[in-house]
Amino acid sequence: MSVEHESRAQILSDALPYIQKYANKVVVVKYGGNAMTNNELKQAVMSDIVLLSLCGIKIVLVHGGGPEINAMLNKVGKESKFVNGLRYTDQETIDIVQMVLCGKVNKDLVELLYTHKGEAIGLCGLDSHLIEAEQLSPDLGLVGEITNINAKVIEDVLEKGYIPVISTVAAGKDGTVYNINADTAAARIAAELKAESLILLTDIKGLLRDKDDENTLIYSVGVSEVPYLKEQGIISGGMIPKIDCCVEAVRRGVKQANIIDGRIPHSILIELLTNEGAGTMII
Repeated sequence: MSVEHESRAQILSDALPYIQKYANKVVVVKYGGNAMTNNELKQAVMSDIVLLSLCGIKIVLVHGGGPEINAMLNKVGKESKFVNGLRYTDQETIDIVQMVLCGKVNKDLVELLYTHKGEAIGLCGLDSHLIEAEQLSPDLGLVGEITNINAKVIEDVLEKGYIPVISTVAAGKDGTVYNINADTAAARIAAELKAESLILLTDIKGLLRDKDDENTLIYSVGVSEVPYLKEQGIISGGMIPKIDCCVEAVRRGVKQANIIDGRIPHSILIELLTNEGAGTMII
């Protein structure tokens, strides 16, 4: 037996305790960023999800699709407008968001999982009112604040052995369609499913003590430490809403939330099946 084969066997053996830890547990993965646009990374994420599913881990994939939405808006000559980091969404924009997210992006991911021998079903927040919302602010147009998650829809899909792939538009009680931030939706879904872990794929290494030095990665943060880290400016800018989503998920009962570097191939496996992890864990 070659050294390479022995090394592979040892890696699989070392992963066993982690596979046992997560077997039959729910893990919610929010998929976005560079891992969604780089083909090599996209293939790695899909293979990771199929592998974990075959190991008996109940993976729920929640996705955004900002670049694809921007591309379609550009095609129709409509300028993207953002308010405090959230996309201003008028009626024309929500029609495009629904078409792109629920149609093209969602179904492309389902098909990609199938090519990796995974069994997946595409869902959106409108299906059986999986995600219900109301208007977050008139200044944002049809951007929604989640009021309810119909977890039974997702649980039924998981029970049948499929991977739910969820696009984040939501239904209002009056039939209005709302655009929902994918990080926020993933956190709420994880909480409703009492997930073992929430994973947010990002384009950075994690929470850095010095934002200009990736060697200052903070590996673990307690919920009680977050206000202090905000005061110190360590949690700032675009990291604030991501950390807030993780804190909310943990407070609602998710065991741990992880912000990991989606630029690294197989970062999901590194996070779940090794002792090193691939980013920052909020506990």
